[in-house]
Amino acid sequence: MIETRLLHYFLTVAREQNITNAAKALHITQPTLSRQMAMLEEELGTRLFIRDGRPLTLTDEGHLLRRRAEEILELVEKTQAEVASHEEQVEGTVSIGCGELASVRVLMDVIADFSQRYPRVAFDVYTATADQIKRRMDDGLTDIGLLLEPVDMERYEHIRMPIRERWAAVMPAGVPLARRKHVTARDLADIPVILPSRQKVYDEVVSWFGSAYESMQVIGVSNLGTNAAMMVRAGLGYALIVEGALPFLKKSEVCMVPLYPELTATSVLAWKRRQPFSTATSRFLEHAKCSLSMKRA
Repeated sequence: MIETRLLHYFLTVAREQNITNAAKALHITQPTLSRQMAMLEEELGTRLFIRDGRPLTLTDEGHLLRRRAEEILELVEKTQAEVASHEEQVEGTVSIGCGELASVRVLMDVIADFSQRYPRVAFDVYTATADQIKRRMDDGLTDIGLLLEPVDMERYEHIRMPIRERWAAVMPAGVPLARRKHVTARDLADIPVILPSRQKVYDEVVSWFGSAYESMQVIGVSNLGTNAAMMVRAGLGYALIVEGALPFLKKSEVCMVPLYPELTATSVLAWKRRQPFSTATSRFLEHAKCSLSMKRA
């Protein structure tokens, strides 16, 4: 993760268009600043500056980072100011709905960091599919939702999570396919399968099967990966779920093998447009935007 200090250094160089002048403005030496910029380029894996001319100019990637860095530092400053002036006054409950996803781990890190700053704020976490969480958000029962895409976002603001969800097949331990690095639609052709019950996600999985879907034996559907794994354990069939749905597997009973060609999805942290929120929820949203923007940079 990029340090905000490096982003500040980068913006100063971009503004001054000269390493020496930027170093003077930052009160550090020119070699130190040059090393810092080289480290930033190495960390990002791309060139940020065109160095064969004067003044120093940005590459296309440099211009993109400049926009992102300005947004990130603005959010950091705003959050720090709010924490300094209102931290002890903020209390209440933030309600969050989320699916069984790998991105839940990222969300919980954000919540843990927020809780250290606002220890009097509690969290009400509800687990369900994106469609169910959206209904709760529309009814005012849930403030914020972590939703697996594809999902209709017309009525919601959102920020995309920084990791991708990978689809896999859950199967009994010890079967021949469990020893494979991946499974294909053809591998599953003669096996009863359990698919996700949410229609848009169901359609994504059906598209992955392609023409092989016509001969598939769909034994059932499930809205949560944990229950789908219990169906597998009972011998009903193999289940297709995102890997994050089962962070803890009893590998002596069931195992998980990624699909091939790879099928992935993204997830978003979403909230209703023009929705009035409590102070605690508003603070958390600002904190989440800042934290997740930094993780994506």
